[in-house]
Amino acid sequence: MSVVGIDFGNDSCYIAVARQGGIETIANDYSMRSTPSYVAFGEKARSMGVAAKSAQNTQAKRTYYGFKTLLGRKGDDPRVQEEAARVPFELQQGEAGVVTYPLHFQGKNIQLSPEHLTASLFTKLKEIAETALTTKVNDVVISCPSRFTDCERRALLDSAKMAGLNVLRLMNDTTATALAYGIYKQDLPEADKPPRNVVFLDVGHTGTQAAACSFNKGKLTMLSTAGCSVGGRGFDETICKYFFSDFKDRYKLDVPANKKAVLKLMTEAEKLKKLMASNSNKLPLNIECFMEDKDVKGAMERSQFEELIAGDLVAIETMLRQCLDSSKLKVEDIYSVEIVGGSSRIPSIKALAEKVFGHPPSTTLNADESVSRGCALMCAIQSPTFKVREFSVTDIQPFPIKLVWDNSGAIDEKGPGEMEVFPAFHAVPFSKMLTFFKSDTFQVAGEYSGATTVPDAHIGRWEVGEVRPTADGANQKVKVKVRINPNGVFGVATATLVEKHEVEEEVPVEMEVDDKDKEAKPEGEKAEAKEGEVKAEAKEGEDKMETEEAKKEDKNKDVKMEKRKKMVNKTIELPVSARVQGALSYDRLQAGTASEAAMARADREEAERLNSKNSVEEYIYEIRGKVCDELEDFMKPEDKNRFSGELEEAENWLYEDGEYADKKTYIEKLATLRVTGEAVRKRRREFEARPEAVNQFGQCMQLARKAVDSFKAGDEKFNHLDVAEVEKVQKAIQEKQDWFDRMCAEVAKMDKTSDPPVLASQFVQEKESFWHMASNILNKPKPKVEPPPPPPADASTEGMDTTSDKPEGEPKPEPAKDPAADPSEASKAEAPVPPPEMDVD
Repeated sequence: MSVVGIDFGNDSCYIAVARQGGIETIANDYSMRSTPSYVAFGEKARSMGVAAKSAQNTQAKRTYYGFKTLLGRKGDDPRVQEEAARVPFELQQGEAGVVTYPLHFQGKNIQLSPEHLTASLFTKLKEIAETALTTKVNDVVISCPSRFTDCERRALLDSAKMAGLNVLRLMNDTTATALAYGIYKQDLPEADKPPRNVVFLDVGHTGTQAAACSFNKGKLTMLSTAGCSVGGRGFDETICKYFFSDFKDRYKLDVPANKKAVLKLMTEAEKLKKLMASNSNKLPLNIECFMEDKDVKGAMERSQFEELIAGDLVAIETMLRQCLDSSKLKVEDIYSVEIVGGSSRIPSIKALAEKVFGHPPSTTLNADESVSRGCALMCAIQSPTFKVREFSVTDIQPFPIKLVWDNSGAIDEKGPGEMEVFPAFHAVPFSKMLTFFKSDTFQVAGEYSGATTVPDAHIGRWEVGEVRPTADGANQKVKVKVRINPNGVFGVATATLVEKHEVEEEVPVEMEVDDKDKEAKPEGEKAEAKEGEVKAEAKEGEDKMETEEAKKEDKNKDVKMEKRKKMVNKTIELPVSARVQGALSYDRLQAGTASEAAMARADREEAERLNSKNSVEEYIYEIRGKVCDELEDFMKPEDKNRFSGELEEAENWLYEDGEYADKKTYIEKLATLRVTGEAVRKRRREFEARPEAVNQFGQCMQLARKAVDSFKAGDEKFNHLDVAEVEKVQKAIQEKQDWFDRMCAEVAKMDKTSDPPVLASQFVQEKESFWHMASNILNKPKPKVEPPPPPPADASTEGMDTTSDKPEGEPKPEPAKDPAADPSEASKAEAPVPPPEMDVD
């Protein structure tokens, strides 16, 4: 099982994985840990991430970004209109009022939704993770802002499904940061002690979030959260607006009218913002060929920047105080303030955090990667393949939710009813059971209550069906279970109906049987006697009393089955149908999944086609340079001219008719060129490798011949060799020498431009086969000589301790000691031997 956490940001994404006993942030195909949230569409394929953002200026109208903020929103939403005014591409309102991106792609006019663009980005992130882990990736944990509403969360989940991802949990950014902070802390207070309260501030690209939470050992509880729409992008736009006015006065340029110029200025404004965070001096801004072939320049210092964003700083301060108030904490209760996010490095924001919470902000966490690391940790906690320290996480949902229903379907009840089922900052996941008294099918609706900042208060509508009145026409008792799941999504989980039924069942009835002394005493007297017996025997022992009583009852009772009526409760599951905001219908989700799979397949095929094309282009440039240099001596002039013409023709074809050829055509073209080019390379390789191979073969033959001559001369080293085997070696030497002389003669007659009659590898192969046979014979070791037997034992050794037949190293037996000779030994001998110790259970 893969353990992957994804920090899905509006401007960039980070991927963290659990492996080798820790959490690691992985790099993409450009060796960058940050992957831009950009998706671009070419003529035949898409590009995502770094490649899409790099080509933004050349195809600004087909490069999409900022789609995270449009998830689950309608086309008439004010946020959508605001986004449409700042991007260079077109936004439209499609079917059912959803936002769409019109595009002509692969010869078709298509309408893309923010969910589909998000799925495209997730496909890229999935490929990056699979490349790093060398395994398939399915289960992930994805982050989202804590202010995300129900419809936005459902849209994000649908996007992940389109990309083939199984989301184990949607995790709030601040909760993921808190988990990454707390799980490594070894000094957290015990459960029975006051918790450690920490505030987390996350300044992102499009918004700022703050959350207060409490830590105990092995436990994290979120207390409150707050957010506002002020982020790093807003700061960049403030800088741009200043230079819009500056350039209009000094250069007479209408920058907002040119979308590409705005993109250039936004890039430079972001760089300037980062520099001002660490430098209080006046910093320059220079852009070449900015607009209308004009170079522009300007300057800004930190104090001037802080004046421009004064209104944004007030909004952030208000949000921080709101977080503190809703957490019910005092300033002295706060242990520390941790800040993360790209724009958290701005000094004025750090000063605000210290002003509100009374603590200088700490930067112990990685400002960019803490969210992804927290998501990966949550994924590891839920994975059965990873062992993680016990750590419970209790999250919250920021908005109060109420349930609204219509009482018109109930008997003797009129008008609508409503109830707040989950107040603000209620713990999640959580379920509640509500009881309705209805006589017909009814509907309940979920809505955000109170003055909230959500764009649409309506969450969804659920219909509970198959409700019928009772037999006497009264209302039925319907239990409805509402739930906020771990993803922060609200819904009606189940609906049940409790009906009372009267049933008949046979029950055993005990009857008295008097078969011994029916006339002796009346029945009442017998009972009294039995009671007296029981009491009497109870004095002697309880066990005896029960035994005698059971025997008497068994003898005097009989069992008879009798039918009786009783009321039982029967629970009936009722069907629940949902119509919720933001979630795609089953058909649209399946169509989006199929479309994303088809596009991903087209991307792979196009990538393979381009790789084949690049291989042809690379080979043409490589072999052309070598034909005129190191390979020139190994080609005839006419062959060289002909091959150079083929290379030039292939190059022209590559940029004209073959520009959009398929993969198979490129492979065939490359194979045709390699027929001639590799033949020339082979001649050069053989020319360089042949002398060494020939020399080694000659030395091998010389050594073998010298050994045979020594054998014939009677050298003692070879006296043990068999004559027939040595003659076999001599015969092989003659055969190999004839082949060697013949091949060398043929090689000597050929020139560099001819294919060699024998390869260097053949010389090596012949040498190896010959030397294997000859060395086994000529290097045969001499037979071992057995040592002479030991001399027989002499009579003079009689009476001596002869232990020569014992194995070497075996200890000799010591002679017995006389206890009388040594008093200590005597005492030891006389001392009684203690009994062995016993292990008594």
